[in-house]
Amino acid sequence: MNLTRKTGTLAGLAAILLWALLALFTVLTGKIPPFQLTAMTFAVAFCLALIKWLVKGQSIREFLFLPAGLWCLGVGGLFGYHFFYFLALKSAPAAEAGLIAYLWPLLIVLFSSFLPGETLRWFHIVGAVISLIGAGLLITGGQALDIKSEFLLGYGAALVCAFTWSGYSVLSRRYSGVSTDVIGTFCGVTALLALICHLAFEQTLVPDSAGMWLAVLALGIGPVGGAFFLWDMGVKHGDIQGLGVLSYLAPLLSTLLLVILGGTAFTWSLFAGCMLITSGAIIGSLQLIRESLFSGK
Repeated sequence: MNLTRKTGTLAGLAAILLWALLALFTVLTGKIPPFQLTAMTFAVAFCLALIKWLVKGQSIREFLFLPAGLWCLGVGGLFGYHFFYFLALKSAPAAEAGLIAYLWPLLIVLFSSFLPGETLRWFHIVGAVISLIGAGLLITGGQALDIKSEFLLGYGAALVCAFTWSGYSVLSRRYSGVSTDVIGTFCGVTALLALICHLAFEQTLVPDSAGMWLAVLALGIGPVGGAFFLWDMGVKHGDIQGLGVLSYLAPLLSTLLLVILGGTAFTWSLFAGCMLITSGAIIGSLQLIRESLFSGK
């Protein structure tokens, strides 16, 4: 699939918008353990990809026999990110772990400057840093961080989580000629690995309502399914630095949705965080804005 830079960027932005629904749908799944939920949702994503391959008469073999480097990147990115994220949340306070893990958009902006044809501009860095501060306010609720030595494992896992996703996103550009359909294969392997972790570390909880099943299905179709296909298109063909900055819109929109639906209260820190993320996104997207206004490509 030959995508233009603008189309790729729009695909990446669509992924970010889908990730904004992650918290809402996750809340609706109740107390399903994280690895079990990961296995279920990625299995949905894999099944959708499988159906697409069968309907279009595509050979599944071409999505299985892949270069070793691509296998490591895809599975390491999707499963590795979730594994270290859950480890971080279990080994450190959620606010501190979440903020460290959410360094990944800033790291994408920085790492992407090493890609051929990409130039790191001042507004990319400024926008990403401002948005990071805003995300910090949303995640911590304006409370001071309490860094303690006994949580070093969790902090380390969160940092690995950030480097894993940013590294996966940037290095995906090396495989820009590979079909996005391979994400379906990676989703299947991630579901299997998550199932193994679930059986090893968690107790199974069977959803007891149609609403919970629908929430799992919605996650598998959207934030934990279609979003990864769209993100792959974005980082391979779009403005990866702009997408890095715009990624901070996900926690912003997610928080606003929870406020609107009564899941969380509106506070000064939330307002300040929203303003900072919005400002950072605008500053970091100056190149995108300029291209939209003055280029028809």
